[in-house]
Amino acid sequence: MVLKHPIWLLVGLPLLAILTAAAHLIRRKKGDAYLGGRLAAGTEAVRNLPEYVRRRTTYRILAVVMEVSLLCAAVCTLILLARPYKTETVVSGVKKRDIFLCLDVSYSIYELNYELVDSLEEVVAGLEGDRFGISIFNTSTVLYVPMTDDYDFVISRLESLKEYFRLQGEYMQDFGDYTYLYEIPDEKMDRYYELQEILGDTEAGTLIENYRRGSSLIGEGLAACLYSFPGLDDAADRTRCVIMATDNSEQALTKPLLELEEACALCAKNDVTVYGVFPESTKFDSTNEGDDYDACLRDFKRNVERTGGYFYLAGQETSVSDIVAGIQEREALAVAEITVTRETDQPAVPYILLVVFLAAAGITRVILRR
Repeated sequence: MVLKHPIWLLVGLPLLAILTAAAHLIRRKKGDAYLGGRLAAGTEAVRNLPEYVRRRTTYRILAVVMEVSLLCAAVCTLILLARPYKTETVVSGVKKRDIFLCLDVSYSIYELNYELVDSLEEVVAGLEGDRFGISIFNTSTVLYVPMTDDYDFVISRLESLKEYFRLQGEYMQDFGDYTYLYEIPDEKMDRYYELQEILGDTEAGTLIENYRRGSSLIGEGLAACLYSFPGLDDAADRTRCVIMATDNSEQALTKPLLELEEACALCAKNDVTVYGVFPESTKFDSTNEGDDYDACLRDFKRNVERTGGYFYLAGQETSVSDIVAGIQEREALAVAEITVTRETDQPAVPYILLVVFLAAAGITRVILRR
């Protein structure tokens, strides 16, 4: 046990000793002095009576007990004022994390996005102390959920995204094969316009100038997500990671501000780990001009691993839920222990002794007055 303010004891104990000694000297002088009244002779016989001797001995013992109790109570009070504490070294389980979900919301991977969002709902519900954010992109990026630990809000936004990807799937299945508007049957037109309006509410911010710049600008999407981390320039006191889902099929019409390689280099520089989730070959949109599945996969895998992260291929052998579990396990194991030193006040023992000594002094005082 250590004292935070030992000055109370360094000053208080000598002062208490001086006051106690002074009180004894004053009491002794008063005991020897004749203060007036009638003088009695022959008191020696009374003082030698067994009853008198017993009572006098009892009185003296109780007086000593009361005095010692009061002195001990005063010492306990000084100890409490000095604030006893102890230093503890605590090893906690997992360092807190900032996790961003970065989604390419182009229609080519709606199934992968739906499964990923669905699997992450349960993960978010089980978070404690971690913060979570969501960034979506196509031509441009939307910060869909800023970094937060309001898990109920995050789950509600994941639900909205899941419905969005479900409607993307409906749109692709019912209208994806039509090249021109006039090819759509009249009985489907109402639903077509309805889907256009609903989907447009979510994706409007992700298609800014897409007619000029193109779509699926992967590097820009990841870089925008990176710079959405709060306090990115500060010393990292939390582990930061990005879970990114894309088919890496960039359809740029002009040179992007950043390519995937440059964005991943920035992530590595800022100690942000990227976990990449890639669709299986049967879910890859082979109609994208100039794109080759194996080339897109290799490029994405190489750049993700440059950040210290891992590449995951979603397919029949590895479900998205298994991938999410793997990401969660790897991220937890990477920072399995942190050590924190903290001070804890220890007032219990001196406080209990103070109560005991005050009670003893009070009881002896009552007995002495009888």
